[in-house]
Amino acid sequence: MLEMLQLPYSGSDPLTLGICLDKSRAKEILTYHKIPNAKFLVASRMKDITGTNFEFPLIVKPISEGSSKGIFSSSFVKNTKELEDEVGRILTSYNQPALIEEFLPGREFTVAVLGNGDETEVLPIIEIRYEDFPEDVVPLYSYEAKWILDTKENNFDVFECPAKLNKQLQEKIKETVLRTYNVLKCKDWSRIDVRLDKNGVSNIIEINPLPGIMPDPNENSSFPKAACAAGMDYNQMIQRVLYSAAKRYGLL
Repeated sequence: MLEMLQLPYSGSDPLTLGICLDKSRAKEILTYHKIPNAKFLVASRMKDITGTNFEFPLIVKPISEGSSKGIFSSSFVKNTKELEDEVGRILTSYNQPALIEEFLPGREFTVAVLGNGDETEVLPIIEIRYEDFPEDVVPLYSYEAKWILDTKENNFDVFECPAKLNKQLQEKIKETVLRTYNVLKCKDWSRIDVRLDKNGVSNIIEINPLPGIMPDPNENSSFPKAACAAGMDYNQMIQRVLYSAAKRYGLL
């Protein structure tokens, strides 16, 4: 609507937002550009999973949801029966295809990005420390982790910012994230999730061109957490996003 009314706005355009919402389309583009991401399959019906040759464990999630919707501990599947159950649950409950991915067993990070072109900046990297999860919780930032365990009352402090990284890994994560940001034509800001595979290679697991920005530090909202580590308060962070958009439109 803003484009039809010729009103400038901050953030990515409808095409980028749509592509990033459809996880399989985003992964297809990343794969074409040789940006690492987990091996995957889209199941639009139950028979699509017949004869798959993936190595368990796998992750099964709805293809077009955000905020961990539809991702539970049961999404971590270890055999064919669990795979069938999860794909059936998503097809039935969410009325959309299921995305099946090989599980990446390494460390997980979320990376805030700010700006455009040569001025694009990667903010301090956040690590999700799964070793601090309760023993009976699967190492996923699932719906249960995000909305049940991670509340102000529970003091669910599993985030480390800046993450403890050696220089080589830090630079590799930044390079992978920036390539992803540019290939998908993100604008002004985004938050990109990364997980290491069994060989320690940085893989993209999610692109969030409209990241959450809850102002209360106790809410564990990742973009403001990274901005704070970069020396910005909440208002300065918002102003930086608006400044990036205004400059992109030639309004400054």
